[in-house]
Parts: sequence; C-alpha cells; structure tokens
Amino acid sequence: MILALAGGVGGARLANGLATILPPEELIIVVNTGDDFEHLGLHISPDIDTVTYTLAGLNNPKEGWGLAGESWAFMDALKRLGGESWFQLGDQDMATHVERTWRLKTLPLSAITTEFCARLGVRHRVAPMTDDPVRTLVETDEGQLAFQDYFVRRRCAPRLLGVSFAGLETARPGAALLSALADPELSAIVICPSNPLLSIRPILSLAGVTNLLSRRRVPVVAVSPFIGGKSVKGPAAKIMHELNLPVTPAGLLSFYDGLLDGMVIDRADADLADSLTGCAMLVTDTLMRNHADQDRLASETLDFTRQLSPRQDHKLM
Repeated sequence: MILALAGGVGGARLANGLATILPPEELIIVVNTGDDFEHLGLHISPDIDTVTYTLAGLNNPKEGWGLAGESWAFMDALKRLGGESWFQLGDQDMATHVERTWRLKTLPLSAITTEFCARLGVRHRVAPMTDDPVRTLVETDEGQLAFQDYFVRRRCAPRLLGVSFAGLETARPGAALLSALADPELSAIVICPSNPLLSIRPILSLAGVTNLLSRRRVPVVAVSPFIGGKSVKGPAAKIMHELNLPVTPAGLLSFYDGLLDGMVIDRADADLADSLTGCAMLVTDTLMRNHADQDRLASETLDFTRQLSPRQDHKLM
C-alpha cells in the first residue's frame, strides 16, 4: 500500500498517475486542508477538490484546477451586484461548495469527501489531512494575510516572511492518515510534487505525524516540484527564494531535513544530483504535460521506491 501526500495541481497530477497504476486498496491520498477557507458563507476546500476532480477526469486540463466545461453565470451576476468576485467559483463548482457546507453541519469533512468521491466515480481513497480546521496564515512585508488573500487576491505579490497554521496546535491527524501510517501493508510514502511549505508542511506538522513517519520502516520519497530552478505552477519557487532556500534538489533536501530516503528530480537538475549525499536520486522527466506523463512518472516513482531501503532512523523535521 502506498500513502501519497498531496496538494495543488502537481500533487493531483501525480496522484492521478498513481491511481491509474495502483488498485484502490493499494493507494490512499492524504490531502492538505490548510488552504481551506470560508468564502461567501461557503466552505471551500481547494486542494481536496483539485485532487478529486482530477481523479474523476472532470478537471480543467488547461488550468489544472476547477471543472472542465465550466460556466460563470453566478460570478457574472455577483460582479453586477458588487460582490466579492476575486475568488472565481464556477457554476458547477458552486454545487460542490454549497453541498459540502450544508453537510458539514452534521458530518466531518472526511466523510463528505468519501461520499463526493464515490458519487464522482473516484474509487481510490482521498482523505483530508484532518477533520479539524487548520488555516494557513502568511506573514508578509505588508502584514499577516490569510492564505487565499495572499495567493489569489494578491497573486503572491507581497514578500513572504514566514508561514503559520492557525488551529494546528489542537488539530488531530485524520483517521485515514493515522490508519495508513499504522498499516502493516504500507510499503512506501510518496510526497507528491506539491508546494513544500504550503501543501506538505501542514500535513507533516500535525501532532505526531513526523514522529510516526520517522518510525516507519518504509522508504519516504519526494518528487521535486522544481525544474531548473523554477516551479512548474504556483509560487513555490518565489517562496523558497524569499525564505533563502535554494530552488534546487539541495534546497528541497534541506527543507525535508532528514526525512527522505529518495528524491525524484528533473533532467534539468541532473548536474546537481552528484553533489547530494544521504538520499538516493532518480533523474527523469518530471514535467507532467498529459495523462501519459502522469502515468509514466508515477510508474518510475513506484519502481524507484521498490529499490530503496528505509534508513533505520529518520531525523525529525
């Protein structure tokens, strides 16, 4: 069984490749919820929806997020009324948020996610990192901003100084995450090519998670979201630069600080691989342009994990 940690478009694409190769009982995808927020009275779960829509084959292939064939009558009407229109919500997508918000009155997010996946034809397990509210807050040179204000409304323009996660001190890891880490059939943990700070750090920062990861006798492999010093999508490279972390395999290795047994990097960074120690490297084409690329990268990553032996003790982050 493979445990995949994911968030964002890159994470969703690799998760989709893994789901193509692995049967449902051999894969669980745990998704970041630090990006979740309340907007127009609705509970929005951007990363969960991106992963779910992608696995269902319903996502917008050009943008990577949202639904294919979307219409925008609601947003047009909202703009006419002077409403908050900076966060784009398509007409079909609105149904997801309305139904989720209503169900959250009586059900946990994990149960709702499972039900939505089933109704959309997603057979693999997709689970939030926690059922408790965690909200990413961004410290910038213009003050503290809620993540979506920084990411969407401000388009990541302010200089990032740090990140914190409100609610993290009381949030409990989701049952699916804890179950996967305790599963005797777990064979590897794959960190998808997601934003390390904004998508993966919230999962790893949940109480007890890094300790459980450090005790697992299975390899932990990260697929780099960087190619030639740039991020494929999103602000990951900008953020790493502003935090004085190199946008290189070495920078990613430093960020994960002893957690990794292996890393998958792009050919554009191949010349940097020989200088790294303490972590096995797979050099390949990591850009996922289409479904074939997703399947190929997932297959190569799985083959790589099978060649690795976990170190006796992972260093805690």
